[in-house]
Amino acid sequence: MATSIRLDPEIEQRLDRLAVQTGRTKAYYLRELIVNGIEDLEDFYLADATMERVRKGKENVFTLEEVERNLGLED
Repeated sequence: MATSIRLDPEIEQRLDRLAVQTGRTKAYYLRELIVNGIEDLEDFYLADATMERVRKGKENVFTLEEVERNLGLED
Protein backbone atom coordinates (compact mmCIF):
# COMPACT_ATOMS: atom_id res chain seq x y z
CA MET A 1 0.00 0.00 0.00
CA ALA A 2 1.48 3.32 -1.02
CA THR A 3 1.22 6.08 1.55
CA SER A 4 2.57 9.59 1.50
CA ILE A 5 3.49 11.84 4.41
CA ARG A 6 4.76 15.37 4.77
CA LEU A 7 7.87 15.85 6.86
CA ASP A 8 9.29 18.98 8.35
CA PRO A 9 12.28 20.07 6.24
CA GLU A 10 14.69 19.46 9.12
CA ILE A 11 13.47 15.89 9.60
CA GLU A 12 13.60 15.23 5.87
CA GLN A 13 17.18 16.51 5.73
CA ARG A 14 18.15 14.20 8.59
CA LEU A 15 16.49 11.27 6.84
CA ASP A 16 18.23 12.16 3.56
CA ARG A 17 21.60 12.38 5.32
CA LEU A 18 21.07 9.01 7.04
CA ALA A 19 20.09 7.36 3.77
CA VAL A 20 23.08 8.77 1.88
CA GLN A 21 25.58 7.92 4.61
CA THR A 22 24.36 4.34 5.00
CA GLY A 23 23.45 3.51 1.41
CA ARG A 24 19.89 2.59 2.35
CA THR A 25 16.69 4.19 1.10
CA LYS A 26 14.57 6.66 2.99
CA ALA A 27 11.69 4.21 2.58
CA TYR A 28 13.74 1.58 4.43
CA TYR A 29 14.15 3.85 7.45
CA LEU A 30 10.53 4.96 7.41
CA ARG A 31 9.44 1.30 7.41
CA GLU A 32 11.84 0.59 10.28
CA LEU A 33 10.41 3.48 12.28
CA ILE A 34 6.87 2.26 11.74
CA VAL A 35 7.56 -1.41 12.44
CA ASN A 36 9.57 -0.65 15.57
CA GLY A 37 7.36 2.15 16.82
CA ILE A 38 3.81 1.04 16.14
CA GLU A 39 3.58 -1.12 19.26
CA ASP A 40 4.49 1.85 21.46
CA LEU A 41 1.95 4.02 19.65
CA GLU A 42 -0.73 1.37 20.05
CA ASP A 43 0.04 1.00 23.75
CA PHE A 44 -0.08 4.73 24.35
CA TYR A 45 -3.13 5.67 22.29
CA LEU A 46 -5.22 2.62 23.19
CA ALA A 47 -4.45 3.16 26.89
CA ASP A 48 -5.33 6.82 26.52
CA ALA A 49 -8.66 5.92 24.88
CA THR A 50 -9.38 3.43 27.68
CA MET A 51 -8.63 6.04 30.34
CA GLU A 52 -11.00 8.45 28.63
CA ARG A 53 -13.75 5.80 28.78
CA VAL A 54 -12.94 5.24 32.47
CA ARG A 55 -13.24 8.97 33.16
CA LYS A 56 -16.61 9.02 31.38
CA GLY A 57 -17.84 5.97 33.31
CA LYS A 58 -18.07 3.89 30.14
CA GLU A 59 -15.47 1.29 31.13
CA ASN A 60 -15.75 -1.34 33.87
CA VAL A 61 -13.21 -0.91 36.64
CA PHE A 62 -12.44 -3.48 39.35
CA THR A 63 -10.48 -3.22 42.58
CA LEU A 64 -7.69 -5.67 43.32
CA GLU A 65 -9.86 -7.24 45.99
CA GLU A 66 -12.69 -7.80 43.49
CA VAL A 67 -10.33 -9.41 40.99
CA GLU A 68 -8.79 -11.68 43.62
CA ARG A 69 -12.24 -12.70 44.87
CA ASN A 70 -13.56 -13.37 41.33
CA LEU A 71 -10.50 -15.48 40.51
CA GLY A 72 -10.56 -17.34 43.84
CA LEU A 73 -7.20 -15.90 44.86
CA GLU A 74 -8.19 -14.54 48.25
CA ASP A 75 -5.77 -15.20 51.11
